[in-house]
Amino acid sequence: MTTVLRMPLTLRTWREGLHALLNFPVALAGFLVAVVGLAVSGALLFLVVGLPLLTLVLLLIRLYARLERARARAFLGVEVAEPEPLRPRRGQRGPVAWMGAVLRSNVSWRSTAYALLHLWWALFTFTAVTVLWGLGLSALTFPAWGWTITRYTDEPGIGVNVDGQGHGWIWDSPWEYALVALVGALVMVAAAPLIRGMAAVDRLLVVTLLGRSAAADRVLQLEEDRSVVVDASAADLRRIERDLHDGAQARLVALAMGLGMAKETITRDPEAAARLVDEAHGEVKQALRELRDLARGIHPAILTDRGLGPALSAVASRCTVPVTVDVELPLRPAEAIEGIAYFTASELLQNVSKHSGARQATVDVWRAEGRLMLQVTDDGRGGADPTAGSGLAGLADRLAAVDGLLAVHSPAGGPTTVTAELPWRDRAAAGVPAR
Repeated sequence: MTTVLRMPLTLRTWREGLHALLNFPVALAGFLVAVVGLAVSGALLFLVVGLPLLTLVLLLIRLYARLERARARAFLGVEVAEPEPLRPRRGQRGPVAWMGAVLRSNVSWRSTAYALLHLWWALFTFTAVTVLWGLGLSALTFPAWGWTITRYTDEPGIGVNVDGQGHGWIWDSPWEYALVALVGALVMVAAAPLIRGMAAVDRLLVVTLLGRSAAADRVLQLEEDRSVVVDASAADLRRIERDLHDGAQARLVALAMGLGMAKETITRDPEAAARLVDEAHGEVKQALRELRDLARGIHPAILTDRGLGPALSAVASRCTVPVTVDVELPLRPAEAIEGIAYFTASELLQNVSKHSGARQATVDVWRAEGRLMLQVTDDGRGGADPTAGSGLAGLADRLAAVDGLLAVHSPAGGPTTVTAELPWRDRAAAGVPAR
């Protein structure tokens, strides 16, 4: 009850009421632009100027829609995402291409629908707020101006149902003035929730017709995900190049130099040449080891040949803490999904080794309702925060690029549970059993 009584005094109610009062003049202007513009341009479509005029009308309506989004932000407190920009078809340029983009854009036509439909709702809201606030405020402030009736007119006070013979009620006493003010206050209290409700309808109209469509949101998300994938791929290529340059390539250069020196000294100092060949042999083994590690980081052969279970067991065997792996999959997922799951588990187990201080960890993989679920749990110190700019944030971005999710539960003191969710896609060769 207290909330309802305070509602007329809040800034939100007055902002939303002012929005309702402005609805009609603004909506009327948009309606006239839409109706007159569409009628005239439609009548001239058989002429050359018809389509350019229609394009101009739609651009004006889009400008009106932008004004409405700004008005909604200012008065209704709703952030409406700007719709997708105009995009001519690929390879097309010039005025004709932009004209086609305007005519094809669903933003143009949704804005037109808003301009045509909103007038009738705006007329209702304008009338309702005008009547309620007019009656409520005039009655509420009546004690402040009611004395002017008796001073400057022949009336003794406010007449209620007074006929020509003077029958009815005359409100002229202080108590009756107070009663009028009370009625005004009740009208203002009753008007506040109605204004809130009308504002909710306005928000729905603006968001639905003037905001970004679900398809546009999806396209934007895919573009962002694509940029994440491209950046991640570029980073991986740079890492591979760096590892090759600093590791195997450097060793192979040293190997070539060592063999060259051995070739030059083999005739005059066979023992020194033998030592150089022995050192070169050690360099070859080290280079092979580094190349195997690099290949495993790109895409391990065990994952391709034997599947996710054995591949994760191999990763777990290299972890600094004991890891229990449990993979329950009836079939092998698509290669891309399987690879992402593998590298996700690998990175999470690296975090366990480096940062957790855990004594043991578990990796569980299963399929649930068309999703591949992967969960890594450790009994370490906890406190992992994906919002702190850690590797978990990058991992979450990579999963999001394929419609995946990453959930982290890591209270201070542990345990830490990281759950990755990926879309399930079967392999092209259906029926390949999981291993």
